[in-house]
Amino acid sequence: MVPPILRKALPLSFHRVMGSLSEQFRRFVLPGKAQAMAAQAASNPAGPVIRKMPAFSSILEEAKASQSSETRSREKESVSGAPAPELRGSHGALASAGKPSPRPKTVHYRTRPGDTIWDLAVNRFHVDPSGLAKENRISNPRLLRAGQVLKVTRPTYPSSERPVVASWYGQEHHGKPMANGRPFNMYAPTIAHKELPLGTKVELRNPRNGQRVVAVVTDRGPYIEGRDVDLSYGLAKKLDMVEQGVGKLMMRIIG
Repeated sequence: MVPPILRKALPLSFHRVMGSLSEQFRRFVLPGKAQAMAAQAASNPAGPVIRKMPAFSSILEEAKASQSSETRSREKESVSGAPAPELRGSHGALASAGKPSPRPKTVHYRTRPGDTIWDLAVNRFHVDPSGLAKENRISNPRLLRAGQVLKVTRPTYPSSERPVVASWYGQEHHGKPMANGRPFNMYAPTIAHKELPLGTKVELRNPRNGQRVVAVVTDRGPYIEGRDVDLSYGLAKKLDMVEQGVGKLMMRIIG
């Protein structure tokens, strides 16, 4: 049987030893390792006993404080909308999954006798005539010289189809001049478009019956809200849209 004086003295000496060891532990062991060991000790079944010891008690408190500080920091970043780390897969950053827009192609052309800015822009390169003149600093298109080298920037377009709302025009406009200066032929494979350069070729498909046609932009319009293209009567007949009048088509720009 242990004398009472030893039972009282043992815990005190034990605490002193542990206090000394704790000080050495703080000085010579990495703080992160000390906190990890203290946290591991806290999860041990003997944790309640260890927590009562002054040596490990303060280390446990530091570990808890450090963990709670990191948690608050993460919560603050989440609330403040801080940018998340960039996630990357086998094909690059997820944020750049979208396809890049096509870049225009630049060609050089040496003019020949009889060439005009209008004819080259509309019938050969399918670009805007005023843009072609401006790009080559030509203030007066009539002064175009044979042998002059022109820089031509040709736009490129996505190869995918996009939906358009189409209507058609025919007899009442037959023979009248179009935007390209030529008379309108209601049976020719031509369309009117508000923005595409004159001379641009497109493919049109009727999703209801699968019929396809290739057409050339020769005119401007339509100017009725909600419509994208005006077909010639001949195209409307091939696409089976004459009776329908107005309908949805799929259009792909060829160039």
